[in-house]
Amino acid sequence: MFQGFAAAAASSVLSGCGASIYRTVTSSSNTLPAPSQPSSTVPGPTPQPLPIGAITAASMTIGASTVGSFGQGFVGLAYEKQALYMPLFSAANSDLIGLFARLGPSVLRIGGTSVDENVWTPEGKGQTTGQIAPSDVNSLASFLQATGWTCIYGVNLGGSATGATTAALAAAEVAYVAQQLGSSLVGVEIGNECENYGDPGSYYPDNWTVEMFESLWKQYRQAIVAVTPAAPITGPAAGSNVDGWTIPFGEYVTRNEINLLTQHYYRGPGTASTATVEDLLSPDTALLSELLQLKYGAQSIDVPFRIAEGNSYSGAGAAGVSNAYTSSLWAIDMIFNCALGGAAGVNFQGGNQATYTPIADNSGTVVGPQPIFYGLLMAALAGQGTLLFTQLSAGSLNVTGYAIKASDGAMSLLIVNKDETENLDLSIALPETMTSATLQTMTQLSSGATAPSLTALSGVTIQGATVATDGSFNPGAAYGLTLSGTQLSCYVPALSAVLIQLT
Repeated sequence: MFQGFAAAAASSVLSGCGASIYRTVTSSSNTLPAPSQPSSTVPGPTPQPLPIGAITAASMTIGASTVGSFGQGFVGLAYEKQALYMPLFSAANSDLIGLFARLGPSVLRIGGTSVDENVWTPEGKGQTTGQIAPSDVNSLASFLQATGWTCIYGVNLGGSATGATTAALAAAEVAYVAQQLGSSLVGVEIGNECENYGDPGSYYPDNWTVEMFESLWKQYRQAIVAVTPAAPITGPAAGSNVDGWTIPFGEYVTRNEINLLTQHYYRGPGTASTATVEDLLSPDTALLSELLQLKYGAQSIDVPFRIAEGNSYSGAGAAGVSNAYTSSLWAIDMIFNCALGGAAGVNFQGGNQATYTPIADNSGTVVGPQPIFYGLLMAALAGQGTLLFTQLSAGSLNVTGYAIKASDGAMSLLIVNKDETENLDLSIALPETMTSATLQTMTQLSSGATAPSLTALSGVTIQGATVATDGSFNPGAAYGLTLSGTQLSCYVPALSAVLIQLT
């Protein structure tokens, strides 16, 4: 039984590639009947067919109480700063613009380890390793304008250890970025995962504390706002250590010096033996605990917080897990756990052909959307609004469910069935009477297969359709569901996610 974030914290057809997870109903023997449809001489939406395999009865109750919010821009992306000189972000990259537009508008974070490896070079020619030049920023600005996305922009702090960069140089960079990006600039981050600067071989080895960071950070901030007073400053962009780093930093700077508290989150190292399909799909109690800490820490200084960089496993991910269908299902839970935990959004790290990237590219040329992209797209398709209380009962099966109510009264439900064999016959109790209901399914099928595979690296579809390299997407017609007052029923096939939209 799941009751949204609180309960989790306490405990923690489609035809695709030549196969189908649904079947035509020919006999009622040993199966549950397909949901009944009203008789009519007027053609209506196609009813949802019966899934193949065993079916388990389950129930879901949607409450009227609000337990969180899910706003525009919640599902964002994050890239290394070195992507600016590939070039990846430009008005000419129509494929990437199309894929971003498919998910957005949202928030792009420019950051990562390479923030501290690249220096602002006002006279630079651009597209030069180790340098960020005005032309690189110009390309980013044109990309943001084409997609409608906004940006959190990171500047070099680690280079202060050798004099490679200075507060004055950071201030000059932000001034130019603010001028070019305009209202698209929603955050400036100073440094990246600065709690690690004291590690051996890093910028301040064996001589680094949060107090030293705070002092250096403030020096940079003061220089930045002296030149660009309206610059929106965020931080600390920590990769870990919420208790010892992020919360003390927030208490030190307060809302007078930042407008957003930022933190990173990964399930664990991609090289760890625990980075498995089973681990990724199991309840993530560490995430829930961290979100709780961040929520209260951010509330104490009256600013929002965001998981500004995150993904499944760090170090570019775990092969066969982070780039497999598993990640499609996991991403939906990650997104909504963050929303229920009070975050203002989450940025999924990617770029190049990293194992965990939502969009693969080859030195700036788009290769195409990867399995995790479909999980992000399902969440984006659910729309925006307030999150409603949900209670889902499916026995011991690994199933989660979420509900969003839009400002116009429409409602979206997302149910994720991570069980490998059991389909759900789900009975849903709504908090109010709705007039229509449709359903779309995300699933995976490889050529010649008869069932989805968590380890498959391709074959993911939403309502029978894949997303093209340029972002074009033509899903089949949504299935029509029958409403009876406040009652609704549907199937949730094994290893699938369904999006129900009600008006």
